[in-house]
Amino acid sequence: MSLFDRLSEKSQLEIETAKEVGTKVVGLYCTFAPKELVRAVGAIPVGLCGKDQTPIRDAETILPANLCPLIKSSYGYAITNTCPYFYLSDFLIGETTCDGKKKMFELLGQLKPLFLMHLPPCCDENRSLNYWVGEVIRLKDFLERQTGTKIGEEELSRQIKIHNKKRVLLKEIVGYCANYPVPISGTDMMVVMESRNFLVDIEGYINNLQRLARELQAIKREGRSVCSPDAPRILLTGCPVGKGSEKVLRIIEECGGVVVCQEHCTGIKSFNLLVDEDDAPYKAIAHRYLKTPCSCMTPNQGRIELLCQLIEDFKIQGVVDLTWQCCHTYNVESYLIKTFLEKRYQIPLLHLETDYSESDTGQLKTRIEALLEMFH
Repeated sequence: MSLFDRLSEKSQLEIETAKEVGTKVVGLYCTFAPKELVRAVGAIPVGLCGKDQTPIRDAETILPANLCPLIKSSYGYAITNTCPYFYLSDFLIGETTCDGKKKMFELLGQLKPLFLMHLPPCCDENRSLNYWVGEVIRLKDFLERQTGTKIGEEELSRQIKIHNKKRVLLKEIVGYCANYPVPISGTDMMVVMESRNFLVDIEGYINNLQRLARELQAIKREGRSVCSPDAPRILLTGCPVGKGSEKVLRIIEECGGVVVCQEHCTGIKSFNLLVDEDDAPYKAIAHRYLKTPCSCMTPNQGRIELLCQLIEDFKIQGVVDLTWQCCHTYNVESYLIKTFLEKRYQIPLLHLETDYSESDTGQLKTRIEALLEMFH
């Protein structure tokens, strides 16, 4: 884990060095933004999705208080210049995933150049794929104008292969938790998955993933585990989690559960699918990203299909569905997920709605403990 724990700080220094020689930095807010295109113009993509409580108070001087904490945190970091990655970003890419984000991007566009990708309302290929290919091409044109670099198909194909390799390795690493012994905690797995958002050297990160995979293999062979054999196996789904907003994940594991799988946008949802390396590159990229099973899509059958696959592959005993306050799409979708999973698998689903603060940790602990006691 020493390879990943301080990767964000190390990357910050590397980005500052890269900018000194003219390399552009692109701030991203969502998994719908194709990093392959950003890399293909020689730029560095960084994640700017706010996952910490600290800047929210400043954001609420402009944004309404009854808004998703992710949006307020993201905007608060921007207006206070307390996020080094926002400060270092030359321009931004946003996506129309929800109403709150769409309006936030109007404000962010006053601070830095911003390209907004307009998502279709559904991921049905017959109705949406050609439109989304057009959005990917529009993004390509924007990136070329901002960097002065044309994207060659050879370089784009190379980036597709590199990013696919990274996704395959992440899936392999997550897969080591599919059965006992469990060689890595959900909290540490979150650090590994989130650290990919701050990379200068993506191939160095891939090497680190390969090294981690070897270590996890060795741990499993030795029979070592981060939990006992009877620890309840939990799947965490819903809104994205990261450093500063991991309280639910932390409480589950402090109370004796083990989060063996995380479906949310920081987790498997963002690297489960590959880009077809044999198809036309822009169409292949559009096809892959359009299939992201986000609650902003309707219907969102892809999320149910992914959850079913994960429940079976990871031998899940219980599901925790986390919704950040005022995230209406995930909040409404929770009912559909709960009724479907309880009917099909007869396993409990605990829906938690909370924010980034620590004010409700006692209440959350009580509810999580009640869930875990069902398995003893």
